[in-house]
Amino acid sequence: MPMLNLSRLAVKWLVVASLCLGVLAARAPTASASPAAEAYVQTNVQRGLQILNNSALSKQQRQQQFREFLLTLTDLKRIALYTLGPARRLAKPADLDPFVEAFKDYAFAVYGAEFAKYSGQTLRVTGSVEHGPGDELVRTVLVDPLAKKGQEPIEVDFRVYGSGGKYNVVDIVVAGLDLAITEQDDFSAFLSQHNNDVRALTANLRERAARVRSTGQI
Repeated sequence: MPMLNLSRLAVKWLVVASLCLGVLAARAPTASASPAAEAYVQTNVQRGLQILNNSALSKQQRQQQFREFLLTLTDLKRIALYTLGPARRLAKPADLDPFVEAFKDYAFAVYGAEFAKYSGQTLRVTGSVEHGPGDELVRTVLVDPLAKKGQEPIEVDFRVYGSGGKYNVVDIVVAGLDLAITEQDDFSAFLSQHNNDVRALTANLRERAARVRSTGQI
């Protein structure tokens, strides 16, 4: 299959931010190979790269178009609410929408910072397995042209839901690390130190977004 260009942390946020659209407990695969799901991942990564590699666009235009692309590919509200973990049940309904918006703002700040670091990595689909009806895991590897000799490519697995070519990315696992759970752990640690105050986390995410935009560092 053709190889696809994608920066390492852009892969991370292509779900989380995609940062993850709600992760289900892992189950043993029940069948192998889903060409439709593989094609979905490959096609959508290519769509994103056409934006990132379009030299006719300004940096700001690329960021805006990629942001719009991600909004069509993923459900960032569902991702955001998942990362709250148990605190979601304790939060006041009026506090959830501002948190979701702050989460999106932080995610897109990270995207913007990562665009500047794009350096020609490639993403190659290697296969897929079915976890259940409409639940596919597409396996890929991230190949870095600047990697040291003998360094193994990083495995990146996309969890997608759907069928008949209509899919959504719902989780991503990089080198065995579940990024949705990682974000949830990060937020849970913050909340545990701030009396499970979602408003405090919302303010913190806004501060993080502002810091990323001003420094370019995540």
